[in-house]
Amino acid sequence: MNVAVIIAGGSGNRMGQDIPKQFMHINGSPVIVHTMKCFQIHPDIDAIAVVCLKGWETVLQAYANQFNIDKLKHIFPGGKTGMESIHNGIYGLRDAGYGDEDIVLIHDSVRPLLSQEIISSNIATCKAYGYAVTGIKCREAILETDDGFATSTSIPRDRLIRTQTPQTFRLKNIIDVHEEAKAKGIKDSVSSCTLVAEVGGREMHLVPGSEKNIKITTTEDLEIVKALMNTSGEEWLKR
Repeated sequence: MNVAVIIAGGSGNRMGQDIPKQFMHINGSPVIVHTMKCFQIHPDIDAIAVVCLKGWETVLQAYANQFNIDKLKHIFPGGKTGMESIHNGIYGLRDAGYGDEDIVLIHDSVRPLLSQEIISSNIATCKAYGYAVTGIKCREAILETDDGFATSTSIPRDRLIRTQTPQTFRLKNIIDVHEEAKAKGIKDSVSSCTLVAEVGGREMHLVPGSEKNIKITTTEDLEIVKALMNTSGEEWLKR
C-alpha cells in the first residue's frame, strides 16, 4: 500500500495568527484540505493519515467529511517537535497493521500545491531504491553567517539541494531509522531526510521538486500560494 502521512502537528507560532496555519483558509478551503486533496485524487494513494495538533482532531475530521476526503483513514496525535510528530505517524501506521514494505509518503500539511507528478515520482523512486527525497537544486548564491548580520564566507551551490516534501520510505526502513536515532540520542532532527543523514549508512535518492511546492511559513508565503492557485500558465511558454 501507498500511504500519505501528513504532518499537521504544529501550532504555527511563526505565522503569528489566531489559528494554526494548516487550518487557515485559501479560496474557501483550509490549507490542509488543499493538501489532502493532492493525495485524495492520486490513483496510487491508498490511504491518508494526518498527524494532528491536539484539540483540532474533530475539526479535521469534519473538514474531511465536508470536502469528501474519504481516503483519510487515520488521525494520530501531534508531537512536541516535528520529529516526534513523524514518529507518531509512522508508529501509528505500524500499530494499525500496515506492513514493513508499505510505502509511506511523509508530507508537510502546509505544502498545498504538491503536484501529481511529484507524488508519482516519489512512489516510483522509493519502489526502486527504498528512499526518496523531493528536492530542488540551489540556484541562489549562498553565504554563511554566524550572527545573521555579517558574512565573509560563500558556499558553493553546485552540490546543494533545497529539500521539500514528500520524503518517502518503506515503513520498516523509516521506523528502523527512528530506532537508531533513539539509540544515538538524536531527538530533534528537522526532517526525515536529515534524520536519515544523521543516523548514517543509507543513500537517499532525489526526486525533482517544484518552486510551486512552497511551504507556508509566513503571511507572504500564504499570499504567494493564493496567487499561484488563482493563476494559470501562459499557453505560449514552452514546457
